[in-house]
Parts: sequence; C-alpha cells; structure tokens
Amino acid sequence: MGTDVGQLRGFHHVKLPVADIARSRAWYQRVLGFEVALEFVEDGVLMGLALRDPTGTVELAIRADATRAAALAGFDPIALGVPDRAGLQTWEQRLDDLGEPHGGVVTGRSGSVLVGLHDPDGIEIRLYAEHNHEAGNPR
Repeated sequence: MGTDVGQLRGFHHVKLPVADIARSRAWYQRVLGFEVALEFVEDGVLMGLALRDPTGTVELAIRADATRAAALAGFDPIALGVPDRAGLQTWEQRLDDLGEPHGGVVTGRSGSVLVGLHDPDGIEIRLYAEHNHEAGNPR
C-alpha cells in the first residue's frame, strides 16, 4: 500500500434500508429525536429521507427497500455514540417512558452499550458510551 492515502474525517452519513418510509420517519423522530433534513422524491414517490439529530452531529439516511430491510432484521449495523454512562441511563429512561422495548445497558471492556432497540424493520440501533481507561471509570 502506498503512503499517499487521502485523509478522512469520519462518516458523512449512514444509510439504512426500510420497508415503509412514513413508518420509519415517525419512529426515528419519536424515538431518537431525528429531524428531516431532506426528502428524496423520485417520479413523484418519496423514496428516502436524510435525517439528523437536533445538534446536527449525526446524519442518517433511510431508503425504501423492503427486501434489504428484511435481510438486516436482527442485525446491529449502527452504534450511536453517547457522551457517558449517565447519558445511556438518560436514554434508557426515555425509551422506558416511550414504552419502547430494549435490552438495557450492558458494560464490557471498552464501554457500555444500550442493546436491543429495534427500528420498525427489526434493525438494531445501539447506543454506546466509551470508557475512559486512563481514569479507570466510565466517562
């Protein structure tokens, strides 16, 4: 490999397939607080959305594709970063208040993660807080 690899700045966005744009829009807005940034209309049909969190930090696109959405059901392609374990507990309480099923917070070697949160197509969305190894405590 050459040494002249271009620089990257992280992800621009992640795109997920969904079976029903309207149903997924409502879920991502209600559960995760995402706002619609762009609508993608093709031949007069809404085929996708660009979503972002209220701070503009996270950008997620959803695209109508029921076959691919079904294939991802049960898989966890996304772990959204949360500042610290207290933030995970805030999310856990929010999900409980919304009546949204999840698997709770589990802690591993490098962080804590809220597992078992599934979008309407069964795709798992995880919320993750890294541990601060230098201090020996979660951030």
